[in-house]
Amino acid sequence: MGLLTRLVMLPLAPVEGVVWIARQLEEQAAQELYGPESIRRQLAEVQDLLDDGWITESEYLEAEEELLDRLDEVVRPDASWSDEPWPSEDERSEP
Repeated sequence: MGLLTRLVMLPLAPVEGVVWIARQLEEQAAQELYGPESIRRQLAEVQDLLDDGWITESEYLEAEEELLDRLDEVVRPDASWSDEPWPSEDERSEP
């Protein structure tokens, strides 16, 4: 980048910094809301609700299925277009 370009773009430097910070915050929020740890925590909460009698078995199974589907999407993102099953332990250990 030339000197003239840097001088012209200098007033935009603070805006670029704010945009970068916003992107970092968005990534962190998405990780906290939709990351694997969040989904596992929600699974534990649903189990606690069932154990305490706040929800029925069918409500639990419905919520568990939805959360496990979300967890599969996060852990294995290519699962949405692949019908192949997870590799067995033997298949994973073979070179």
